[in-house]
Amino acid sequence: MKIGIDASRAFLKNRTGIEEYSYQIIKVLSEELKEHEIFLYVKKQDGLKFKNKNVKIREIKFYRFWTQIGLSLEMMINPVDVLFVPAHTVPFIHPENTIVTIHGLEYEHCPESYSLYSKWLHRFFIKKSCSWAKEVIAVSKKTKSDLRRMYKISKNKIRVIYNGFDDKFKIVNQNEKFNNNYLLYVGRLEIRKNIQGIIESFEILKERYGYKGKLILAGRPGYGYLNLKSKIQNSKLKKFILEKGFVGEKEKWKLISNADVFLFPSFCEGFGIPILEAQSIGIPVVTSNYGPMDEVAGDENILINPRSPKMMAELTNRLIKDEVFRQKVIDNGLENVKRFSWEKSGEGVGEVLLAI
Repeated sequence: MKIGIDASRAFLKNRTGIEEYSYQIIKVLSEELKEHEIFLYVKKQDGLKFKNKNVKIREIKFYRFWTQIGLSLEMMINPVDVLFVPAHTVPFIHPENTIVTIHGLEYEHCPESYSLYSKWLHRFFIKKSCSWAKEVIAVSKKTKSDLRRMYKISKNKIRVIYNGFDDKFKIVNQNEKFNNNYLLYVGRLEIRKNIQGIIESFEILKERYGYKGKLILAGRPGYGYLNLKSKIQNSKLKKFILEKGFVGEKEKWKLISNADVFLFPSFCEGFGIPILEAQSIGIPVVTSNYGPMDEVAGDENILINPRSPKMMAELTNRLIKDEVFRQKVIDNGLENVKRFSWEKSGEGVGEVLLAI
């Protein structure tokens, strides 16, 4: 069987979110489906090679409208039996047996965090992709529920396959400590991630609970960043708030492993892989009671209303000062992450590809 995969986002140097999903699923499928021909469609080959002879790289040289023109033409000229799209957008021309992964409808839940054009574009193509695809993979039960409720997609068409997380960097030098204690957030710095709430919570921790550490924000700027930057600059505690920008894997894991508490109180998410990364190395997490974060976290003890900086500060303070409670949360997290792996995710996608 000939299986085509949109790999346009999979081999970027600095991967986050959907790019990481694409890379990890392709890595698993290339091993799981050795008896089938796999065609990876990329924008630039750049010397990309796979050790498995069944995997072939197809470079599609379209810099604009890559999916809807470039990939569509490839499907018309060199059709495959099955097309897998790991990130939302199915090309206009596609085989009958097309599978698409939908990572979430954040633009519907947090419309203020997207431009009008971005909202229209997401809504149009995700609706069309779900309609065109024979099977839809949702990365959470929450996303499946949203697709059924908002876009009227049949429940029989949607299969939930959770994301995994890559824990190969969890072996870090625990003796390599930073100079100060700190709270940590890793992810894009944008309004829907509730960075403003994190800052307000940090101020409460300092003023009411006497927290001695700093706040580290690691990630690229996103939508609304200028407002968040202004909030940081206007905070009387700005000297204790450090922006790290995008961090590589090694530094990310070093930051997580030394944090007092990992904060991930987003207003809306597609999944929440950073929750699992922190839990996997025994760092307590504070996250939102909104889906799918509550679905991923696996522990009601760490859930807060993200619109309440006071609640966030109270729970964070308890995790720092109450050793018994902290250890309970750590143990729950270590048990929770056993539910998730990229191997399980890739095997689940492989089953869908072969059964279609």
